[in-house]
Amino acid sequence: MSIWFEGSITALITPMKQDGSLDIPTFEKFVDWQIQEGTSVLAPVGTTGESPTLSHEEHRKIVEVAVKVANGRVPVLAGAGSNSTSEAIEMVKFAKEIGATAALVVTPYYNKPTQEGLYCHYMSIVEATEFPVYIYNIPARSVIDMSVETMARLAENPYIVGVKDATANLVRPIQVRRAVKKNFNQLSGEDGTAISFLAAGGDGCISVTANIAPKLCAEMQQAWKDGHIANAMVMQDRLSVLHDALFIESNPGPVKFAASVLGLAGETCRLPLAPVAEKTRIRVKEALEKVGLLG
Repeated sequence: MSIWFEGSITALITPMKQDGSLDIPTFEKFVDWQIQEGTSVLAPVGTTGESPTLSHEEHRKIVEVAVKVANGRVPVLAGAGSNSTSEAIEMVKFAKEIGATAALVVTPYYNKPTQEGLYCHYMSIVEATEFPVYIYNIPARSVIDMSVETMARLAENPYIVGVKDATANLVRPIQVRRAVKKNFNQLSGEDGTAISFLAAGGDGCISVTANIAPKLCAEMQQAWKDGHIANAMVMQDRLSVLHDALFIESNPGPVKFAASVLGLAGETCRLPLAPVAEKTRIRVKEALEKVGLLG
């Protein structure tokens, strides 16, 4: 497959009204703004997009709007994961039908499949859909960790094209490069490791912080690509205070609050995600000021 993503990829929030319903007009404006600010790929309805509490209809709507607003200007990596293989297949089929570029499929959570179960899950998806799939490996949320060996085995299939690695293990991209016998698109899923991941042989970052600082995140990635390593590290240090603040409570609570402070979208999350605590609000505002996004 010829799919290859680089740079700053935004794990998009899903704007909601105060009653918890989807705020589609705000989402449309937000997606357009992301593209104008330099985001290289849009990643809707992942963890940051609150996929666990969206209905199937809402999930499809968000992917459809992202594809429509992008209008070919940037690729769309559609969240399409589930801990039910049959459900994941239907989500990937929809992403394909609606015109997304690829699907991001999380390792099945809660039911804790074995490595063989993981292999069968992903193979069933790509065999049923014949659509490019990125493995989303996030042990902190799904409990299981896909091994390098399983990933290399899956990568033998042409439709398994890359990984969103949210392990924060900077040895992992080196091990994967050594084990996978083809060009395999490795993307960090941890903002704090964005530059370190590139140094370990990665290609970009699927970013939470890019929701509110897309231009800075894109410029940092471009600086690295252009060989301006010192500049990239300066930007990394500048953004690190914001990364820290956005993860002191469960994502996407803090980033949605930050978006509300900047007038980008409302802060509403669906239960069981509660409104962020007052001390979190103070920390997030302080970080926005230090980075230069506020005041």
